[in-house]
Amino acid sequence: MIKFLDLHKINERFRNEIDERIKNVIDSGWYILGEQNKIFEQNFANYCGVKHCIGCANGLDALNLIIRGYGFGAGDEIIVPANTYIASILAISENNCTPVLVEPDIKTYNINPDLIEEKITEKTKAILIVHLYGQAVQMEKILKIAKKYNLKVIEDSAQAHGAMYDGKKTGSLGDASGFSFYPGKNLGCMGDGGCVTTNDDELAKKVRAIANYGSDYKYHHIFKGVNSRLDELQAGILDVKLKYLDEDNEKRRKIAQLYREKIKNPKIILPEIYDEKAHVWHVFPIRTKNRKSLQEHLENNGIQTNIHYPTAPHKQDAYKEFSNLNLPVTEEIHNTIISIPISPVITDEEVNKIIITINKY
Repeated sequence: MIKFLDLHKINERFRNEIDERIKNVIDSGWYILGEQNKIFEQNFANYCGVKHCIGCANGLDALNLIIRGYGFGAGDEIIVPANTYIASILAISENNCTPVLVEPDIKTYNINPDLIEEKITEKTKAILIVHLYGQAVQMEKILKIAKKYNLKVIEDSAQAHGAMYDGKKTGSLGDASGFSFYPGKNLGCMGDGGCVTTNDDELAKKVRAIANYGSDYKYHHIFKGVNSRLDELQAGILDVKLKYLDEDNEKRRKIAQLYREKIKNPKIILPEIYDEKAHVWHVFPIRTKNRKSLQEHLENNGIQTNIHYPTAPHKQDAYKEFSNLNLPVTEEIHNTIISIPISPVITDEEVNKIIITINKY
């Protein structure tokens, strides 16, 4: 069986280095907000090209902390892509803000910049963009709109570690960015983890305090904060894997290139890209009208797949207030998309088998 994602195989490559970091943490006797956090935060900030990286418990918390840090709340609207994982929208409603859903570009699956401006009202405070599946959003038009209406631009970079736009990495393209380090991400830890990146000194200070019980120093609380911290073990593991992130992303690009060149089946719609370096291929999504039968065909031939995502957020029970929205492009994507295996540890033989099997469908 070709696994959709073989996490054991991915992490086994770094076993010795990870074991050493874990030993260092255990021996230090300091397990939260210690030396490993400081090292990783500085290294990841440098990697993204920003001044600040603040570790937190997960990617959803990262977005929550940004929105809280900016002081957005009841009555405020935040524009967000309709085609995304639900976490992007949960962060908005968690802060009592109103999510305003915008359709994607059917070619890139990312938010359609041409549809944003018509959604802006006097209540709009920010545009939350999502670099979905690993492809950086084309930011030029979005940044111009944000400047015109004095809006913050928040990046959801949970699927785009190392992706680039116009020579800059995700995490540095807007005012602030939230990352997830969930184990399956391009840069994943061995549990939950996340971070906020930003060049905004004031926001960084607020986020760091809010994430630590609202405390700017021990037993002194300036905000009604939360407990959302990246633990030392995960920080050490992430710092080990960060050294290999660009190399791993390049392997993903090469696999994606083979898929895009050699999958030739009129029933399959392949993803489109605008810049090879913009994409880090967190997943490789294809579309077909007969998703269930394709998934069964692949499973019967020993190939695992996944669906990112089977139900659009506005069709989820959690957001019944959006059930009457007319979002045909989003629904088309969610009804037809299926992800095939892509990772730094898939072999050439496995890639070839996947291509042949899809072409025979």
